[in-house]
Amino acid sequence: MQDHIQKSGGRNRSDNNSPRKRDYRQEQGSGPGGAANNHHHQQQQQQQARHGDRASAAAPTGPGITVDMTNFRKPGEKTYTQRCRLFVGNLPNDVSDDEFKKMFEKYGEPSEIFINKDKGFGFIRLETRTLAEIAKAELDDTTLRGRQIRIRFATHGAALTVKNLPQFVSNELLDEAFSIFGPVERAVVIVDDRGKPTGKGIVEFAAKPAARKALDRCTDGAFLLTAFPRPVTVEPFDQCDDEDGLQEKLVQKNQHYHKEREQPPRFAQHGSFEYEYAMRWKALLEMEKQQQEQVDRNVKEAREKLEVELEAARHEHQVMLMRQDLMRRQEELRRMEELHNQELQKRKQMELRQEEERRRREEEILLRQREKEEMMRRQQESFRGNFAETRENMRLEEMAQRAGMAMPVGLSAVDFSNLKAVSTNQVPQPLMGMNRPTVNTNAPPPQGPPGSLGNQMPENNIGLPNDRFVPGNMDGQANNMGGPMVGSPAGFPRGNQVAEFGANKRRRY
Repeated sequence: MQDHIQKSGGRNRSDNNSPRKRDYRQEQGSGPGGAANNHHHQQQQQQQARHGDRASAAAPTGPGITVDMTNFRKPGEKTYTQRCRLFVGNLPNDVSDDEFKKMFEKYGEPSEIFINKDKGFGFIRLETRTLAEIAKAELDDTTLRGRQIRIRFATHGAALTVKNLPQFVSNELLDEAFSIFGPVERAVVIVDDRGKPTGKGIVEFAAKPAARKALDRCTDGAFLLTAFPRPVTVEPFDQCDDEDGLQEKLVQKNQHYHKEREQPPRFAQHGSFEYEYAMRWKALLEMEKQQQEQVDRNVKEAREKLEVELEAARHEHQVMLMRQDLMRRQEELRRMEELHNQELQKRKQMELRQEEERRRREEEILLRQREKEEMMRRQQESFRGNFAETRENMRLEEMAQRAGMAMPVGLSAVDFSNLKAVSTNQVPQPLMGMNRPTVNTNAPPPQGPPGSLGNQMPENNIGLPNDRFVPGNMDGQANNMGGPMVGSPAGFPRGNQVAEFGANKRRRY
């Protein structure tokens, strides 16, 4: 945005032509020592007239200068801050907001306008500090509806003074440190004429609550800005006007004023009443200065002593921290070793369990394999026994066919042999036994458990038949299967077929 700013080169900034100034000169000329005062003021008027003529000659008389408003903003400067706020006093009671805003329209768009019509003052906030300074310089002491208005920079109610700053604190660090309490508009570290920090700074917040919070927190606690453990102190900012100061037109003209102004500035004469008390005042001021210097020296010595103690304590503290850190690491190492050992034990236990499980599975597999082999062996034995019995049945059938007897269906070879012996009144003989001697009928019966057939012998002394060969075909054999044997029987007699066998025993043949 561009605007025209009229530079009032013909207007003299001095107050020589103001009514209050003329009254002051008349009062000074009418009182005691008025001649000297009149001469002094005449010299001031001549000097101001010369300065005014030079200013009038240097001021441009042509049209206004075109100025870009962005040129009035410094790099990194924030806009519409409290530093851009102006106080306007001695306003007419019937002034309106539009009329008040129109007075500052050529200085940019304001962000705040406040008017107290009862008391005749108002506030306005412009974009930058430079525009506010230009507006103050041009509109101060101007007339509005017959009233001479006064413009000053408004008091910053959210500014704080920071003291006891460390040596290496900059504006940026100060801004960053105090931004934790709220938005900061400006933070400045005060330096001397050589650029050396004085240990003081100014922090301006955007709102009063943030400044109050920072003041309370820093007062109750210890706020450190660097590694050096020296806390900063915070106090409300004592704002002073070192630009305009106290002008003569603003001094109250009361009785004390006229009494004090009876004597002009001068040096007291030796031996006079004024000189005596003036020297006593100087002695008092000198004593105050000496005491202040002594206090400063004491404070400096105490500060140096504290810094030495701080360095020693810091070294001890660092050693203690290193010792604690070493103990902590040793404890962590011990804990890690314990965890490692526990992990190894768990692994060993797991390996043992896995080994036991593997052995158990192998034993189960071996047991199942043995059971399977036993089952196969039993099946083979059963197959062999069944094969032998089947073969014997086939042989008996063949013998029965030759003898002209039919073997009933469902009878085994042993049953058929016993049935044949009963039909021929003979003792049942074993089928495949060897030759046995003749049984003596007069011998006592064998002793054994009742029902046992293994040791029973036939009652009659009858020769055991040999059914391996067909009867009647050889000499010394009976003509039929049931007849008595004649001569020596051929072949070997079979064993006892009616003997009792165990549950797990089988007949061989």
